[in-house]
Amino acid sequence: MDSIDQQLIAALRHDARASLSALSTQVGVSRTTVRARIERMQNRGDIIGFSVVLRGDVADDPVRTVMMIGIEGRGTDRIVRQLNGLSQVRAVHSTNGRWDLIVEIGTSTLEQLDEVLKAIRRFEGVATSETSLLLATKKTSG
Repeated sequence: MDSIDQQLIAALRHDARASLSALSTQVGVSRTTVRARIERMQNRGDIIGFSVVLRGDVADDPVRTVMMIGIEGRGTDRIVRQLNGLSQVRAVHSTNGRWDLIVEIGTSTLEQLDEVLKAIRRFEGVATSETSLLLATKKTSG
């Protein structure tokens, strides 16, 4: 991925509905080049989709958190399966560094969140965790 592709990705993250004309002006290449590059990134799997975040999505989950999880041993696959079985889990991301997984959680109340966090912390293999409440969404990708 070169600098033009990276500029296109940044522009699409800002406004995934931007027209080819707007993108070409912003990046400084022709509309044909923009179309070809976006199609190439999709075909390569660099861009795997576009999404929409609705006001109702946030309203359904007034309490939203990100939980970072450290796992001991080789239980990551099992823990991911357990997390995917929880209705309050919105996304599970693998990562590097200090944390093995980052989990997005949404609930209606703080009490429900507390119960979900307790359940996750009881999963065999979960060694450490840290949770942060999401107070406001300033920007979404999509």
